[in-house]
Amino acid sequence: MDLKEVVATNMRRIRHGKKLTQEEVAHHSGLSARYIGKIEHAKVSASITVLGKIAEGLGVEPAELVTKSS
Repeated sequence: MDLKEVVATNMRRIRHGKKLTQEEVAHHSGLSARYIGKIEHAKVSASITVLGKIAEGLGVEPAELVTKSS
């Protein structure tokens, strides 16, 4: 699993756990829902800056997005 897929998996898991839609995460992150969807489906790689915005929108530390779970 590459890092892009790790981020996608973690984003979905965290978002579902908080019962948020992609639109809500986008709103809290200042990003578009379409972009959030592309990241969640591992179609694009997010920059460090974008990962920080997403982490803020999800209310987690950025490391939670890039840490591979076992």
